[in-house]
Amino acid sequence: MNLATPSLSDPEFHLFRDLLQRQTGIALSDSKRTLLVSRLQKRLRQLGLRSFSHYYKLVAADQSGEELRRMVNSLTTNKTSFFREPHHFEFLERWLRGRSAQGGRRRLRIWSAACATGEEAYSIAMTVWQALGDLSAWDIRILATDIDTDVIEKAQTGRFRGETAADISRENVQKFFLRGRGKWSGYLEARPELSAMIRFRRLNLIDESWPMQHPFDAIFCRNVIIYFEHKTRLQVVSHLAAHLGEGGHLFLGHSETTAWSRDLLEPAGHTIYRKRVRQ
Repeated sequence: MNLATPSLSDPEFHLFRDLLQRQTGIALSDSKRTLLVSRLQKRLRQLGLRSFSHYYKLVAADQSGEELRRMVNSLTTNKTSFFREPHHFEFLERWLRGRSAQGGRRRLRIWSAACATGEEAYSIAMTVWQALGDLSAWDIRILATDIDTDVIEKAQTGRFRGETAADISRENVQKFFLRGRGKWSGYLEARPELSAMIRFRRLNLIDESWPMQHPFDAIFCRNVIIYFEHKTRLQVVSHLAAHLGEGGHLFLGHSETTAWSRDLLEPAGHTIYRKRVRQ
């Protein structure tokens, strides 16, 4: 039976908007109403539901949280690419080369928060490999997290359509990837040595506590806090700064700022911030 696309009333929109903000921190403006309808109506058709109110009641009543997870996955934005905002990776490579030249502890921890389908995390891994060369002398871990379990599952495969590698040099495609075969023809597959540096996990940035026990040398949290209200932005950035080691770096998106966290972070480059060293 074909069901007509239901309309979304103002009260229904407010219910979903408030639920999404409570669960993820994402604040949908009224202009995003069409987006919400287009992304949720597919789920309504799959479930045979005639109204958004029926779907909201289903989400609220599902004690397993599975339908809430599906709803959140459908409403999150996952735009990403390899080496997006290249100046961040140029800075990271210079910083890593300088650190390597200084000697000392060979331990590196980097976090890709809101990693989407993984291009950012793999870009970080490639940059680390390029900067440090012989990785056998280093203890390296890259954590990649996202609230969307669908994109995490995709990222874990290390498999990308060939056209997504347009921002990777031919030399580095050959160095860091294998050509897919059979049904994966036209895809690139990250070499095992590259994938081995990265661990993917689900994490909600607005949770009161995060499970990481040790500080990071660098955190990439780009084009995420722009979707939060001011209070949530401050809370998340403060939480991120608390998870940086002293002198560690936070990388934000091109339209994001920490102007209201100057007691925690200081500018180190364009949308790059360094954790202040305690006096």
